[in-house]
Amino acid sequence: MTAGPQNASDRPRGRRACAVAIAFVAAITLLASPAQGSPAEDVIERFHAALIAVMKDAESLGPGGRYERLSPEIERAFDLARMIQIATGSYWRKAQDSDRERLVAAFTRMSSGTYADRFDGYSGQAFETINESAGPRETVLVATQIRGPDDAPVRIIYVMTETEGRWAAIDVLLADGISELAVRRSEYHRILRQRGIDGLIVELNRKADSLIGTGAAR
Repeated sequence: MTAGPQNASDRPRGRRACAVAIAFVAAITLLASPAQGSPAEDVIERFHAALIAVMKDAESLGPGGRYERLSPEIERAFDLARMIQIATGSYWRKAQDSDRERLVAAFTRMSSGTYADRFDGYSGQAFETINESAGPRETVLVATQIRGPDDAPVRIIYVMTETEGRWAAIDVLLADGISELAVRRSEYHRILRQRGIDGLIVELNRKADSLIGTGAAR
């Protein structure tokens, strides 16, 4: 038997049931979707994904190939100009614009070469973002860790700042709380006192060459 037209009194009840069903499906969809990280976390997670990809291809890429693959990711994830400015302090303020450009270029080569050298193989490692918290001087701290199948996790904290809508790291704090930027500042000031800006540029490029070979463009 074919059902007759819906009774008018039943229509509101049907609409309410439909609305409840739609709301229920929407709630389930939201619960099932992974939470989106903050813009600062997103920068670091992209960088970590690039590191893992390079680690997996490390042997076939070699030092130079790892350098070429990682360089754009490092320049995207870190504010390298701000980092070398902080590390050189008063020497940066006194330097000519042309010397600053050469210094940033040398520091960029050295930084990319360091990561290409450190991440030279893969044996099941994985990065994990732990949390984000407020840091000093309007920075954000993104706490992460890297874990190997048979190793204890190593904690890595990125100090992030936002400049003109772009989030980037300006320092890395390792498990023992040591600031990589503070270590570099101490080392660079010793070279600057002895040999000046030109001496530091030469030393940064020399270190980069030793890590990646002289074939990488300057």
